Amino acid sequence: MTLSDANQTQPNLSFSQIGKPLTRTDSPGKATGRTPYAGDYVMPGMLHARVLRADLASARLKRLDVSKARALPGVACVLTAADMPDRTIATDIPGQTGRARLKTDQQILVKERVRYFGEPLALIAAETPDIAEKARRLIEVELEPIPGVYDPEEALKPGAPVVQGTDNVVATHKIRKGDLEAGFAAADRIIEHTYVTPFQEHAFLEPEVGLAWIDENEVITIRVCTQVIEHFRAVADAVGVPHNKLRIMGALVGGGFGGKEDVTVETYLAILAQKTRRPVRLEFSREDSFVGHGKRHPIRLKYRTGVTRDGKITALDVQILADAGAYVYLSPYVLLYCAVNAPGPYRVDNLNVFARAVATNNMFSSAFRGFGGIQAAAAYEQQMDECANAIGMDRMEFRRRNYLQTGEPISTGFVPPSAIWTEKCADLAWRALGEPTPSTGPIRIGRGIGACQQSYGRLTFLHDTSEAWVGIEMDGTVTVRSGVTDIGAGQASSLAQIAAEIIGVTLPNVTVYNSDSQVTPLAGTTTASRALYMTGNAARLAAQAVRDRLAGVAAELFGVEPAQVAMEYNRVFVADDPDRNMGIADLVKVCASRGVHRSELAIFRAPFTDVLDPETGQGQAHPDYAYGAHAIEVAVDTETGEVTVLKSIAAHDVGQCINRAAVDGQIHGGTQNGLGYALSEEMLYKEGRLVTPSFSEYLTPTSMDMPNVETIILESRSGLGPFGSKGIGEPSMTPVAPAVANAIADAIGVRIFEMPITPERVWRALQEARAGGAGSPGE
Repeated sequence: MTLSDANQTQPNLSFSQIGKPLTRTDSPGKATGRTPYAGDYVMPGMLHARVLRADLASARLKRLDVSKARALPGVACVLTAADMPDRTIATDIPGQTGRARLKTDQQILVKERVRYFGEPLALIAAETPDIAEKARRLIEVELEPIPGVYDPEEALKPGAPVVQGTDNVVATHKIRKGDLEAGFAAADRIIEHTYVTPFQEHAFLEPEVGLAWIDENEVITIRVCTQVIEHFRAVADAVGVPHNKLRIMGALVGGGFGGKEDVTVETYLAILAQKTRRPVRLEFSREDSFVGHGKRHPIRLKYRTGVTRDGKITALDVQILADAGAYVYLSPYVLLYCAVNAPGPYRVDNLNVFARAVATNNMFSSAFRGFGGIQAAAAYEQQMDECANAIGMDRMEFRRRNYLQTGEPISTGFVPPSAIWTEKCADLAWRALGEPTPSTGPIRIGRGIGACQQSYGRLTFLHDTSEAWVGIEMDGTVTVRSGVTDIGAGQASSLAQIAAEIIGVTLPNVTVYNSDSQVTPLAGTTTASRALYMTGNAARLAAQAVRDRLAGVAAELFGVEPAQVAMEYNRVFVADDPDRNMGIADLVKVCASRGVHRSELAIFRAPFTDVLDPETGQGQAHPDYAYGAHAIEVAVDTETGEVTVLKSIAAHDVGQCINRAAVDGQIHGGTQNGLGYALSEEMLYKEGRLVTPSFSEYLTPTSMDMPNVETIILESRSGLGPFGSKGIGEPSMTPVAPAVANAIADAIGVRIFEMPITPERVWRALQEARAGGAGSPGE
């Protein structure tokens, strides 16, 4: 389905490049296999690195003997914590420039205490991968097990082993408004349930990999797959060199989803290159990757909702408990996103949210697509169905009576500056499901809806900025330079399309240089659905400055005002008299002969605010929010518990498409990610030890598991991004899992409160229901 099918928007603006499904600048190379990824780069004489990891989750390091490994022929270097005393690496939110980091730095290698399964103990660099692996096995390790804690509720109890701080609480957030008790007193029904979400692995196709060397200027240079080239500062601090002596060059990334937002291999590569003075390559195996980066936070969310008989939400109390794992990383921020989005896109006047992230000896948790908002959505959308059922109201009607509308404040009292089209998205997605598939025998059919509120852009108290450079050459071709990393969604290509539209050239005439910390203007992280909003706006400002100068000269040549000059398809002309025209290359030559500046370095600044009120959570947390919905139809085999997704409809307001095909692809990818989160993906730990260490045990949906995904793309043109765009990378995933959960509950008449909703959990829920014992875990 398209928007024209739904009769939602007919473009009221005319673009030559924007909004078109143009071939992205990165597509031909990827399609033909010419595109080099970080793992494709090699150098003569390079060494191969390996990481030795702990096989216990909570232990004291008693002995680490590397003498045999160092003596092995072909081994260039073996390093332990003893070789780098007092060195740590920053783990706070990356790319900050205007705010002091939280004091959460982490040991690079274990000095005395192991806090999680897989924590690095030693680094090896050798002439070949086989020698490096043999050396790793020659290292003798003695670990003394010490008591650990593996459940956040247990970690809060007096006397629990302390993993971080003094009480394991690494972050707390509160949001309060209205009168909670009065709200509950006004309710006719109070509905209370606890929802459980799991650890989730990013499962990107490209594991962490990089190549480091010292260049002719004595700069440690790292070619790596990363979402954040600004890590050069933290890595330089960790290895003890000035910031201008460490360079990170990003390659096109084969999937990130937040898993390459933190430092992964960069510090190890820098240390080994510094020590050996030779190029060093480190590539994680899939098993290394599973223990080498942070996972999605598992969170327990207890919702207590007051509603009236006529369907009004009168009060909401939410208690959130997140498992931060062994180190803090981004837990304070993920938790804040979860708390802010706890009511979802619904009007709640009387609200209390109390959220805590707690350290355990599990794998540390950090950024993942959806960043806290997705766990909240998994809870609030299921709770909306439960509330509707409790008062006997149609679930869509119940939602309509409570949806936020444009101009209304969210949980923090902030009024989003853009349109809130949740109701429109949900209604369109629901209608697009069409006629229900009939149930037959043990196969029961169910339908579910999930809506979402998801921020785009970073927390406003981080004072985020982004820079871009745009220039036009003498032949009329355009160059864009930006530090933005491209993680597969076409971030670099979007900048080219923006510049092409503004300056008036066609997309093939634009070249983008990106992702080099010492050469390209720093653009900030490719995270938080911020790249288009922040870097796109920086490119827009730079391109507009170039265009304005060109238009000024063209206006003089044509004898008109600059506002009458149009630029499209490599031509410059008078808007109401197209026969008066010239090639853009000819105009550039005139500008050059007059000494007119033909390039611009621009900076874009997000809104700058203070932190939220620590007691009430009131204030502005994000620049803006995106809204969308997903509708699902499933078939559930009541004999085996197997769930098959039959129909999948996504409807999102993206503000304005930059590249329609790229938006469609993001929505398809988000759907796949969300279906895995709902139905099969779960990191399982036993006493902190990972028992799903590969894709043989950790099950992600394949192309064979995917339904046909229909997309409905709405364009309110109200967003803060270029041309009114909004982010879609994270929102595309957020409503999928609760829509699936609601569809399954609709099909079998019983809710499963824990994700993923595996066949075993479905079967057990049905057995308990037949025995009269169905209920919510933890109640």
